[in-house]
Amino acid sequence: MTHATRILAVDDREENLVAVAAVLDVLPVEVVPVSSGPAALKQLLHDEFALILLDVVMPGMDGFEVAGRIKSRPRTRDVPIIFLTAAGSADEQVYRGYQVGAVDYVTKPFDPWLLRAKVSVFVELHRRHMRLRRQAELLRRAVSGDAQAGEGDRLLRSLGERLARVEDDVARLRSRRTGPPTADDDLARLESHVGDLREALDALFPGG
Repeated sequence: MTHATRILAVDDREENLVAVAAVLDVLPVEVVPVSSGPAALKQLLHDEFALILLDVVMPGMDGFEVAGRIKSRPRTRDVPIIFLTAAGSADEQVYRGYQVGAVDYVTKPFDPWLLRAKVSVFVELHRRHMRLRRQAELLRRAVSGDAQAGEGDRLLRSLGERLARVEDDVARLRSRRTGPPTADDDLARLESHVGDLREALDALFPGG
């Protein structure tokens, strides 16, 4: 079954990819498994993903290098990354992960409930972002006169309500962050994007 929300899982061990897919099977997502860094980068050239689950220790190109390349590309720099780290060396890997742009981490062997909970937050953020994009397209049509009279106001109010929910989610993510303050680049960028949306919406609909 194909879902609108896709997650890229990157791990050189097949059993880990199978485990991730099994744990996330109850969520409305499609898990796309790849077994190497180069394969992940190739996949990201063609498809859009809500989240990347990235193993740290892989032969050839490790997770840190993969993450660095993902964040260096304008098309993928805003895709959140959760690192899958080995429990024995988690502290060092987590710190390096935050440095290269990861938003969170899960230690292996991972707790199924914890992984589902973390993934669910980003899946919901992505779904709301996609709904905002669709609303924005409808709004453009309304402003250009393609919609019926009064449709523009209704869409603006609906867009404001959806944006408010995204703002609440971003605030909740900020309150749950466990990494060092200097490792908040991705979350800060997301907050900036949401702030820009709010400013634009307020300019269009100051009384909303």
